[in-house]
Amino acid sequence: MDVQMLSRIQFAITVGFHFLFPPITIGLAWLLVIVEWMGWRRNDLAWQQAGKFFGKLLGLTFAVGVATGIVMEFQFGTNWARYSKFVGDIFGAPLAAEGVFAFFLESTFLGVYLFARNRIARGWHWFAILMVAIGSTLSAFWIIVANSWMQTPAGFRVNEALGRAELTDFWAAVFNPSTNIRYLHTIMAAVVSGAFFMAGLAAWLLLRARKDAAQPEAVAAAARKALKVSLVVGLIGSILVAFPFGHMHAQQVARMQPEKFAAIEGLYNSSDSAPLVLFALPYSKPPQLKASVEVPGLLSWMAFGDTNAEIKGIDQFPADDIPPLWLTFVSFHNMVILGTFFLAATAWGVLRLRGGKVYASRWFLWVLLISIPLPLAACQFGWMTAEAGRQPWIVYHVMRTSDAFSSNLSAAHVLFSIFLLGAIYLALFALYLFLIRHKIRHAAVEMGVAALSNPGRQA
Repeated sequence: MDVQMLSRIQFAITVGFHFLFPPITIGLAWLLVIVEWMGWRRNDLAWQQAGKFFGKLLGLTFAVGVATGIVMEFQFGTNWARYSKFVGDIFGAPLAAEGVFAFFLESTFLGVYLFARNRIARGWHWFAILMVAIGSTLSAFWIIVANSWMQTPAGFRVNEALGRAELTDFWAAVFNPSTNIRYLHTIMAAVVSGAFFMAGLAAWLLLRARKDAAQPEAVAAAARKALKVSLVVGLIGSILVAFPFGHMHAQQVARMQPEKFAAIEGLYNSSDSAPLVLFALPYSKPPQLKASVEVPGLLSWMAFGDTNAEIKGIDQFPADDIPPLWLTFVSFHNMVILGTFFLAATAWGVLRLRGGKVYASRWFLWVLLISIPLPLAACQFGWMTAEAGRQPWIVYHVMRTSDAFSSNLSAAHVLFSIFLLGAIYLALFALYLFLIRHKIRHAAVEMGVAALSNPGRQA
């Protein structure tokens, strides 16, 4: 492989691994805002124990996310030097804002939240987790700003003499045409990720409590609280991530990145009554769909509000401007399939909350446990759709990816770094899973002791 492809693979590995943790951090932080509020206002030990348990997991996830994020940013200078030189005047601003205005807010109050639980008033402790949630959400905003500018660049000019892009309007660059809707769609996806993370681990605690009669009731009580709030929030998030935010984002792509839209929807020929492909087997050479299940005119209506609206197919674009067809189609449709599952699972769980039936449904608890990684997979598929669908441009219609990588690197050096980072990330992920399992096993002891110390406050 050449240096460009290896650099792209390395960046995909580092970003993909890092992107496992921010969605959990953001979603779990907002869920803890609710959990800690209930524990504070109701003086309920079960809510408080749920907050304490998942707060520790939030701290662990945040730490791993920070460590992996640092590696990701260094690659702009090592593997993508020509890109950094060209867009540094623009791209550096949101990254700096993320560090100054969001990361320090999030990390400072996370320290207060984790280590001052019994040292400050409960109201101030709840305020700390609220600031963590706000900080993590602001952090995501600035990252989305940087990435959205690459998708729909605005507020800049190209200085041909210096060979670089220069910022002319900061706010136009920040609120470029895709920032707002991509941000809302991403945040809702993070909420769903956090909800399934909490629901799955709560299900695990309930399954352990059913299996081991010696487990203290405090564990099951806290797990029931966590499962209830995560199912409700997960349902709301699953609805919003699809409609209106997902739908509006798709409309924005149809208008501003028509090549990407044609690729993700499998529209290989232009049509004035474009069908929505529900299922198909895509082939790139030649571009075609086999075993296709379609709804005539629905894609035109969803994109432009008119069943007869024309949508350009990939046949209308130059061959060297067309994104990878198989990857964009498959990743997008897998994301949609998973989103449908999230909606169905959380809706069923919320309906079964009445009478507490969901807590005794062993098969559903196992479904929730197994589903923990699925929202993260959906986030990965969404990221793949966005980034692969933008190719061959690193900055849409401004700079090609082939002009952006560091050409002075050797393929051997990049390949070595891929294996090294892969080994480190594998070990880090194994450690992360081990620590989560350890904290779950230790939770029964902590909650049991707390329940004995406060027998009158157990709900």
